[in-house]
Amino acid sequence: PMSTRPETLAFLLDQLGDWPSLRTRRMFGEYCVYMGDKPVAFVCDDLLYVKPTDAGVAMMAPPVWGRFYDKAKPHLLVSPERWEERGWLRALLEATAHALPAPKPRMARSSASNSTKHSKAVDAQAKTVTPRKRVAPVKR
Repeated sequence: PMSTRPETLAFLLDQLGDWPSLRTRRMFGEYCVYMGDKPVAFVCDDLLYVKPTDAGVAMMAPPVWGRFYDKAKPHLLVSPERWEERGWLRALLEATAHALPAPKPRMARSSASNSTKHSKAVDAQAKTVTPRKRVAPVKR
């Protein structure tokens, strides 16, 4: 598998047009497409894989499925030929974003939990490295 060429991503973003909530993020040599905080699609090997939703499946009729790596869940595969259909492409991503649940909020890392973990690790270390007590030799 080859990674996505920068010009492919540039063409896709040009087709999607000016959209304030749209952004991409490089991941593992490929790209994730976000609308707001929701990851809606992946661009891998110069192909667009859209997260599956009932709305997206209905818009593709019939849907084309693909996986961007062997163990990935099937995604809707949008070939570059369909990227020319700008209105449809925008509607597909918008419908997908609308259908996906809001991302779960990330747990904030508190300094207290880190110090607790650290002190537990130190305690565990201290227990394993406890010096032996010297036993005085017994005189007979």
